[in-house]
Amino acid sequence: MSVVRYLTHPQVNIDPAIPVPSWGLSEIGRARTEAVGSGRQLARTTQIISSSERKAIETAEIIAARLNVVIEVREAMHENDRSATGFLIPDEFQAVADEFFAKPQISVRGWERAIDAQSRIVREVEHVLARDRPGDVLFVGHGGVGTLLYCYYSGVAIDRAYDQPAGGGCFFAFTREQRRVRHSWCPLEDL
Repeated sequence: MSVVRYLTHPQVNIDPAIPVPSWGLSEIGRARTEAVGSGRQLARTTQIISSSERKAIETAEIIAARLNVVIEVREAMHENDRSATGFLIPDEFQAVADEFFAKPQISVRGWERAIDAQSRIVREVEHVLARDRPGDVLFVGHGGVGTLLYCYYSGVAIDRAYDQPAGGGCFFAFTREQRRVRHSWCPLEDL
């Protein structure tokens, strides 16, 4: 049985002067990711699919180098589109994110609607899985759309209660054949 894992990038260098999609991993995020790759869980991984955002690509590159797997970058796997507001200070961001998950049918402050972001990330994942290639698949992306994906495959309504723990660098897994969630968010150190 093949396993599909969705991994979120870990900690990043936050710089309000740089567009969020261009943020890279922080020293902590890079160190956490570099500790991954020797574990048995990823031994059967034959595909690594990454968002096109820098932090996701950096995470994917580190793991891919350890596994000797080529990365495929998919533009539409990006985080929910928050360009309408740009950078928000942490407290304001958390309040808007709470509303984003609580009102999935509404565009909160111009952000992409949660239902649209969920449809987009599910479409991207299903496109890759439809190829039916042998081995496990690792998707590398972001917490917001990752939570929406988790909700979809878990068969639950969109709710921030299913969000990854703070700090990112978490993954969940599901079976490719039945699309059944095997476990909720775990730290990447468990890979």
